[in-house]
Amino acid sequence: MNRNCLNAATWIKSSYSDSNGGNCVEVAPEFTSAVVPVRDSKTPDGPVLMIPRSAWSAFTSSLR
Repeated sequence: MNRNCLNAATWIKSSYSDSNGGNCVEVAPEFTSAVVPVRDSKTPDGPVLMIPRSAWSAFTSSLR
């Protein structure tokens, strides 16, 4: 996937994250219908995990 596409994504992080830029995970849940990109907020230009949407849904459901 083209890195420029990910630059246009709307990234969000947990409301539990502090404003000091601590150890945070960011996701772009509306990026595509097939995958949910996940990255480290400290390195926004670093690697991005592309999680299949079905796996992301199962993961977040298990947290509730």
